[in-house]
Amino acid sequence: MAIAHSIRSFDLSIGERVSAIIAALAEGRQRRKVYRQTMRELSALSSRELTDLGIHRSMITRVALEAAYGK
Repeated sequence: MAIAHSIRSFDLSIGERVSAIIAALAEGRQRRKVYRQTMRELSALSSRELTDLGIHRSMITRVALEAAYGK
């Protein structure tokens, strides 16, 4: 029987950790901004305009999530 261990070395200083956290928060804020803007713009379109884009009104949330988070 083989056992595999993965050892990670965290050689980051406190400053580097704080910087990484701040960068992650900024990225999250930017993604939420894209999500809200996409939701706002698509919701403002008429059903006909959405149909021209190939989007049903029920798909707006999914399209906004894909735009912001790539999911």
